[in-house]
Amino acid sequence: MSRTRTALALGLAAAGALSVASVTATAAPAPLAGSTTVTPAGHSFKAALSGKATLKAGSVTVTCTVSVSTGTVPAAPGNQNPAGPVSSPITPPTYTSCTSSIPGVTPTVTTSGSWSVSMQNGSPVTATMTVPVGGLVVHTTGLATCTVTAAPTAPANVAGSWVNGAPPSLTFTNASVPVTVTGGFGCPTSATSSVFNAVYKVTDTSDPAQQITVGP
Repeated sequence: MSRTRTALALGLAAAGALSVASVTATAAPAPLAGSTTVTPAGHSFKAALSGKATLKAGSVTVTCTVSVSTGTVPAAPGNQNPAGPVSSPITPPTYTSCTSSIPGVTPTVTTSGSWSVSMQNGSPVTATMTVPVGGLVVHTTGLATCTVTAAPTAPANVAGSWVNGAPPSLTFTNASVPVTVTGGFGCPTSATSSVFNAVYKVTDTSDPAQQITVGP
């Protein structure tokens, strides 16, 4: 074989190898989310804080011992998704009986807007609470006057987990929430995110004898 034909053959072989490699690299699609069903369909529920909820921004931690939110499981067939999570609107959670890690500082938490929680069946069952823009605001008074606004520019998805049980629980462990902080001396104005921890027990308020359950 001539030198020219040999070079051409090697070039074609290399091009073919690159094409195969490219196809191989892009041929595997991302795995689809599994099916999710939340039952009982159409039932109302209440999520009540178990223990305490903490929101830490910079060196300041706000701790609340009372928090409640309510919602409704979508009616059938909306309570089923063959390839993804099932979402339910919830009332903005209330946060009361709150204290600050800074002595002489009193926090007040206000919530507003359209909140939701979505469940994705799996091992474990994952939960995502969506906070609307500016949907949670912490204002402190006393020795430091600060304002902490969660989800300041866009809705924020707060990652958590769900465990079926009697009652089931919804848990957020060191979940990151974007924030902005304004204020004077003593305020963590450089903080751009906060850490949220809370455990909620969920009860079926349509029929207390039943449990809200997440499955395939």
